[in-house]
Amino acid sequence: MRLCAHPHEDGRRHAGQWFVAAVSIVLLCLSSSPLLAHAVAEGDKGYIQEITGVHLLPFIYRGAKHMVTGYDHILFLLGVVFFLYRAKHVALYVSLFALGHSTTMLLGVYFQIGINSYLVDAIIGLSVVYKALDNLGAYQRWFGFQPNTKVATLVFGFCHGFGLSTKIIDYEISADGLLANLLAFNVGVEIGQLLALTAILIVMGFWRRAAGFWRHAYTANVVIMTAGFVLIGYQLTGYFLNQT
Repeated sequence: MRLCAHPHEDGRRHAGQWFVAAVSIVLLCLSSSPLLAHAVAEGDKGYIQEITGVHLLPFIYRGAKHMVTGYDHILFLLGVVFFLYRAKHVALYVSLFALGHSTTMLLGVYFQIGINSYLVDAIIGLSVVYKALDNLGAYQRWFGFQPNTKVATLVFGFCHGFGLSTKIIDYEISADGLLANLLAFNVGVEIGQLLALTAILIVMGFWRRAAGFWRHAYTANVVIMTAGFVLIGYQLTGYFLNQT
């Protein structure tokens, strides 16, 4: 006699399938678009260029908006927490990423340390590929060792921060109120990161209870890796085209 699956198990299985399908379609589409990476929206760009003085709430809002709509951040964050089950481990890795991101964003803008935006965004794409391969256990199979994931998270956090600082420098933000506005923007970024992380953990917590999680987890990380490669290719193409 064939046993019927429990309705909850069946629902979780279908949820996992839909999650992978949705991630596949959305991430691959977004990876081909330059508009949602570290670039600031045109309306926000105009605001940043025109205002002077301290404007804390508007910069907090724009920092949160940047993180929530920055798919490259979310891709990396998803990869980081993909196989983290304990709250203290999630907090540790997210804190390392936030520390790296905040440090280079603040220092980069304040001291006008600019990096070619195409190259730094290509490195950010590399961070996505790195983490997906790490989740797939590639380094242990290929090289016989496991890179230090904490150090890698911090280092790539530095890269993500430079990605944003490079864009802000290009917009020539006013020196009047610069430090306060940058700190407010960074607070917004962290708020946006917490919102994005909360959504990711809720979905992951539900999906992990599905019977097919481990099978779909492999596919999801391949999709994340592919999106990272697309981002790298797009940014390097832009870099070489702009050299001519």
